[in-house]
Amino acid sequence: MSELVLHHYDFSNYSEKVRVALGFKSLDWSSVTMPPVAPKPDLTALTGGYRRAPVLQIGADIYCDTRLILRELDRRHPTPTLFPAGVTGIANAVAAWAEGPLFRSVMLYAWGTNHDVMPKELFEDRALMRGLAVPSVRSVERAAARSAPLVRSQMPYIEDMLGDGRPWICGHNFTVADLAVFHAMWFLTDRSPRLSHEFDRFERLRMWMERMRDFGHGQSRPMTADEAIEVARVSSPMASRTSVRQPEDPELGSLVEIRAADYAKDAVVGCLQLIDDDEIALSIRSERAGDVVVHFPRIGFDLKSARQT
Repeated sequence: MSELVLHHYDFSNYSEKVRVALGFKSLDWSSVTMPPVAPKPDLTALTGGYRRAPVLQIGADIYCDTRLILRELDRRHPTPTLFPAGVTGIANAVAAWAEGPLFRSVMLYAWGTNHDVMPKELFEDRALMRGLAVPSVRSVERAAARSAPLVRSQMPYIEDMLGDGRPWICGHNFTVADLAVFHAMWFLTDRSPRLSHEFDRFERLRMWMERMRDFGHGQSRPMTADEAIEVARVSSPMASRTSVRQPEDPELGSLVEIRAADYAKDAVVGCLQLIDDDEIALSIRSERAGDVVVHFPRIGFDLKSARQT
């Protein structure tokens, strides 16, 4: 099956990144709304334990992390491309900044400012995911105050990138850099308009944000989690392309575990199905979904033998 199924929730900024990509490509897709906090048994039945949003499902192939989701969308639907020749390197570099220093400061500023309109369980869930103590209201407000100057010091970078009149971050071509910068800026005002004043002095940034919003989200239809699991159960994973292993990589077919390289603690364990410079894929057996292959980007994830101590 080639139907695109996106597992996401409304205020997930990374989900918005993929939703806009679907709009840019004018794609049809099915929408499964997942809970924003654990437990997420329907999602982990497909992923083997990975629980972040979003996740893209295509039959019995499950794609985790937006870096890989966007690549897979472009592979299957190459026109218009998210990775135009000649600017992909700089676009990925800009995206790394936008999803690192920029978004971290935006997240702390926006969360602390809007804590009263966020789900009450969210702060506890994210603290537990990081292995930290649950923060007090006062501590998230202090974090917002510390982060506000960092947001204001980085927003001029975006205005400057657009300073020569270019329509998109990397020039005349839309790229993943636009999606990465947009999802950070979108998060500032998604839950409330309290921080909309931060855009007042950035005319080019505001115009660019409007062009981004004009893409919409493509055409979606609702799907239940049970329906998505049934899609996986009656499907077969696609045949893997040829792997390109590095000397240090585990052997194909060996039992491995993979986890996000930042703060996430949950690991996915399975047999190594595919590995190359961009992607790592594990085959797993799910009690509810049957045989699935779970795909991750190479960058941003740690892979090791499941028997390694």
